[in-house]
Amino acid sequence: MNLELDHFFILVEPNAQVANVLLEMGLQESFSRDHVGQGTSNRRFSLSNGMIEFLWVRDAQESESGPAKNLLFSQRAQNPQASPFGVILHRKDNEDLSMPFKGWSYQPDYFEIPKAFHVGENSANLQEPLCFYVPFIEPSERQVEKGQFKSLSHVCIHNPHAKDSDTLKRAGQADRLSFKQGDEHLVEVTFDDHKMGLSRDLRPEIPMIMHW
Repeated sequence: MNLELDHFFILVEPNAQVANVLLEMGLQESFSRDHVGQGTSNRRFSLSNGMIEFLWVRDAQESESGPAKNLLFSQRAQNPQASPFGVILHRKDNEDLSMPFKGWSYQPDYFEIPKAFHVGENSANLQEPLCFYVPFIEPSERQVEKGQFKSLSHVCIHNPHAKDSDTLKRAGQADRLSFKQGDEHLVEVTFDDHKMGLSRDLRPEIPMIMHW
């Protein structure tokens, strides 16, 4: 499929203090921002070919009444059974400009019109990760640096439910991304092709296992 992972996010407690563990391990933090109209804020860790984003609900009322209300961020944050993950995807080339899965257009206040996300139709299913496609990002050749915590090789998101939606099946065909059934909501992130042969489980603070 003409699709690849741009980045993923984890919905966490306000101010994302849990993200400090990534700083301690040597990942580089990028700039943070408030998402006006969405009611969320973030902390971001950039890599040469992607990003890890920690997202939290800054203003529940704004999140529930603004243009992002159908993303159900507040409901996800309050429900321990909900998936805390979201994936953001873009196309690899311009040969196919069609949307990769069925869904709806989300026009954030922080985007200039007509730039908008295409959101997968599984967005109302709290048990599944949110799936975003960004049609206005042009394909580009990325220089993937080698070395510890320089690039995202693969992201595998575990879901504790029996059957994936069509949205998740199609999103799972993107380069560097997969979904699998598991006992809990969990993401396994592989950096730099796991060349060091090391791993670290960040649970219970963060539902993430790192391989590098």
